[in-house]
Amino acid sequence: MQFKDIVGQRDTINRLTAVIDSGRVSHAQMLLGEASSATPLAWAYLQYLCCEHRVHHEHGDLHADSCGECPSCKKIASLMHPDLHFVFPTATTSRVKEKPCSSEFQTEFRDFMLQTQGHCDIDDWYDTLGIENKQGLIREMDADEAITTLSLKPYEGGWRMMVVWMAEKMNDSFANKFLKTLEEPMPGTLILLVCESDERLLSTIKSRVQTLRVESGKKKEENNAEFAGMLVGWLRMLFKLKMKELSAQVDKMASLNREQLKLFLQYSLKVMRDCFLNTAAGIDCHLGSGDEKFDSQFPKMITTNNIELIESAFDDAIFAIERNAYAKIALMELSFRISKALKKR
Repeated sequence: MQFKDIVGQRDTINRLTAVIDSGRVSHAQMLLGEASSATPLAWAYLQYLCCEHRVHHEHGDLHADSCGECPSCKKIASLMHPDLHFVFPTATTSRVKEKPCSSEFQTEFRDFMLQTQGHCDIDDWYDTLGIENKQGLIREMDADEAITTLSLKPYEGGWRMMVVWMAEKMNDSFANKFLKTLEEPMPGTLILLVCESDERLLSTIKSRVQTLRVESGKKKEENNAEFAGMLVGWLRMLFKLKMKELSAQVDKMASLNREQLKLFLQYSLKVMRDCFLNTAAGIDCHLGSGDEKFDSQFPKMITTNNIELIESAFDDAIFAIERNAYAKIALMELSFRISKALKKR
């Protein structure tokens, strides 16, 4: 993966290459942003770090890039570099029935990355694993293996690299055990976290990594377009409160896998907050549903009388989904609470 293969993000790329060229590479870094954007960037970054013949440009918006031809570049590009290691969320599958950890799925993960070229997210990975509605985690066993791996000498005498992909999925046991290695790894080590949301990371983890925010990519726009239509359809059912139609709409929402459902609920909550800003402060809000009448009228439904009730209902639903609650029951309860709140405008 070369930087030239990445759309946009030139300022970010140029900062990364400048840091590597200066020799001041931090041993613990985090790329914070959508996985479909941050993953290719991490991949190209590691390739540039290991490149034996870096290319610099006097003109153009891209200041430097890996050569793409040296042995190190080819190994990173094929994810076959012996000093590149991955930690990522896993769950039990038909093949691994207990104690899942990253080491059990290295082949699948590398094949998945090569197939998608990093333009992927956690849902794509879960689909590849076939874990349906299970929640993937990075567990204590992953920490044990990561610590052991990073204590070994690099095979090729250069950098020892570890990517913790979707770092927000690390549980507290992993985070606490991995903390010392993250803080004081052996010389020549780079631990690179790829994270979509750092809200669930322990503060001790966040304080020990150098964070770089990554621009959003196309995936979020595609999700939001789909979510907007689903949200409007659901809200229409709430106004009518015809149980048969509402149940069918809730079934459609519940058919999303858990990660996508969480994203939908988070998106919906943001829309509600934007609508409140429209009502309370006159800030323009557009749902983007394609129904101009609905988009112009619905924001008036969110006021100071119901915004807190709506936020509380969504927060409780998201909490329930995160803890593997039965999606349809959680969504039906949310529906009744939102319907009641909308009547209090």
